[in-house]
Amino acid sequence: QVQLVESGGGLVQAGASLRLSCAASGGTFSRKAAGWFRQAPGKEREFVATIRSGGSTYYADAVKGRFTISRDNAKNTVYLQMNSLKPEDTAVYYCARGRGPYSDSSYEGYDYWGQGTQVTVSS
Repeated sequence: QVQLVESGGGLVQAGASLRLSCAASGGTFSRKAAGWFRQAPGKEREFVATIRSGGSTYYADAVKGRFTISRDNAKNTVYLQMNSLKPEDTAVYYCARGRGPYSDSSYEGYDYWGQGTQVTVSS
């Protein structure tokens, strides 16, 4: 079974940056898409970003231009570089492995999920 562990969350001021990491074991990301989702207090889980097996990326409008998803297949790790953070980015961030190489914005396209890492952005 694939295990995903997120790290890198924390408490930061608006405008700051964070880099989230998602390390996988028991499987690889190399032939699968990988994605980041988030869940803010009182709200449902929403799509943030995905990177396909071929390297193409896709972002939610709310984070486009500020967040960058990347992957290091040698380390079996996916990253989310978060710049210019805003209070509305506050959420628990989850990484997920796609069911196939082209999964994108739907949670149904992902089969393994991490436990999440908290990101809190103060004003």
